[in-house]
Amino acid sequence: MTISKPDLEITSQTTDIVDDIADWQPPMPPTDLIFDDGEPLESNRHRIAMNVLIRSLQQAWADRNDFYTGGNMFIYYSSTQARNNDFRGPDFFAVLNVDGTIPRQGWVVWEENGRYPDVIVELMSPSTARVDKVTKKEIYQQTFRTPDYFVYDPFDPNSLQGWHLDANQNYQPLTANERGWLWCQRLGLWLGTWEGTVDRETAIWLRFYDTDGNLVPLPEEAAQAQAEAAQAQAETAQAQAEAAQAQAEAAQAQAEAAQAQAQAAQARAERLAARLRELGEDPDA
Repeated sequence: MTISKPDLEITSQTTDIVDDIADWQPPMPPTDLIFDDGEPLESNRHRIAMNVLIRSLQQAWADRNDFYTGGNMFIYYSSTQARNNDFRGPDFFAVLNVDGTIPRQGWVVWEENGRYPDVIVELMSPSTARVDKVTKKEIYQQTFRTPDYFVYDPFDPNSLQGWHLDANQNYQPLTANERGWLWCQRLGLWLGTWEGTVDRETAIWLRFYDTDGNLVPLPEEAAQAQAEAAQAQAETAQAQAEAAQAQAEAAQAQAEAAQAQAQAAQARAERLAARLRELGEDPDA
């Protein structure tokens, strides 16, 4: 069989295409990622509010290593986003069912098996409220598919709002309970306000509450509670010891009184016996 010249050219082109396909490698995601844009949080209160959420969740799950929680950290989810320096750094986020012992400068989705945050909280201010409730909310719904999203302004106690993804992957607003708390399904905790002093600043903070309505403590609050419980136990034990000592002393006093009464009775009996002998009577008769 004779092969014509055009057929040879087609075969050669096909071979080149096959070779090109075999040599093709998918574009690699960028590695020169920025993890600090130098922009501080809105205020010191915003910084404290962020740390309160992070540290209290870590305290609540102190015996677990299957989650990661961070704040004010960049989340990289696409090469285009990284190249455009389109930074996304939630004030608080939590990712479940991951190795929480790995140190991270930020959350890089393609290095985390495609995992996005399960919960995000943005700490708003008047200048960021629209972005947090519109722009970011849209990204967290359509791209991140983050099940639970909340916003709160640390300077506005009535600003707490939250959404949960429904079956159609659309955010639906959460309804507060009688205390004004919102349920975070993924964490199994309530989010609500609490008035008190943290890091020497008194404010109405966003805090976690457990299913029984108990405040999820910060590590120092848990340590203080443990110290107070230990002190109470020590005081109870001391009171019990003092009561036991008092009972022992009372029993000792009763025993000594009984002994004194017995000795007095014995002395009276001896005197009576002596008197009878003086009278010529036998006291034993």
